[in-house]
Amino acid sequence: MDPTGVPRARHRLTDTIYNSAYIAWWGLVNLGHFLRHQDEASRVAFLKQVNWLESNAVIRTDGAVIWPNNFDWIEGKTVLKAPWVSAYPQGLVISALVRGYRFTKRPGLLALLRGASRIFELNDRQGGVRRSLSSGALYCEIPGHSIPGILDGFMSSLLGLYDLFVETGDSAVGNLFTDGIAGLKGMILTWDYRKRWSWYGSREYLCPPAYHWLNRVLLEVLGRLSADPLLTEVAENWKMDRLSALGRAEIFVGFLITKNACRVRYRTWGLSRAKLKSIVSRKAKPSVLYDKGTAKTARDRHGFTFTRN
Repeated sequence: MDPTGVPRARHRLTDTIYNSAYIAWWGLVNLGHFLRHQDEASRVAFLKQVNWLESNAVIRTDGAVIWPNNFDWIEGKTVLKAPWVSAYPQGLVISALVRGYRFTKRPGLLALLRGASRIFELNDRQGGVRRSLSSGALYCEIPGHSIPGILDGFMSSLLGLYDLFVETGDSAVGNLFTDGIAGLKGMILTWDYRKRWSWYGSREYLCPPAYHWLNRVLLEVLGRLSADPLLTEVAENWKMDRLSALGRAEIFVGFLITKNACRVRYRTWGLSRAKLKSIVSRKAKPSVLYDKGTAKTARDRHGFTFTRN
């Protein structure tokens, strides 16, 4: 936590950073505590996160409001140079700010939310997160990553769009949610391992139990919200209590093999902050740029101009 009560993240490839996804998540956790127990500390903690997210929004002149990742990152063969956008934090922030608006009725929050869905209309070459399919679309946690991408980040963004549609009634946002559900339906079996478990990313390794549990719960919720029988069926198949002892052993061994094969494939033990910095300087193509200095505007390679909120 920083001195104001906002969480920071630390990773071996980054310094201590502010990550809008973690901040939105921490806000939602505290809101849940407040709604269940009516404790003042949780209410104050939730509003602190809302205030941080409001003051750190970036408004682009194409109408998009974003919460960029201000750190370099590498995911498999995909290298991202700061700052870059992601469907995952965007969805979590939308969910947090929708509830922040309901709680405070601050018009500034609603104004930010009206532009927050814009990046779901644009592909990564346009500064967005959309990957259009023959039916529907995927919203990428890691823009430029291979299809289908990371499941929980995609589903979290869909919940953000659903929350925004419920709050505003904007038909364009509703269409984005519908497109995402169609994309999820079309690709869900790509993430499915033998009707019993989920894959991480683009079938890179079997999810560890906590990650799989998250995938199942998110899928169950989206199946209920969309009233889609396929999503509900897959979520039911992914319940852990359906596994026999032999089935659990199969998943455990499969996870060990696929996870370590992934480590060997990408030589993750060789990555460090210095190595990442070197790779980024040679290979990275930023998905979004904006001025992080004192100037109010800057122009990126797509021709957009970005202004700090």
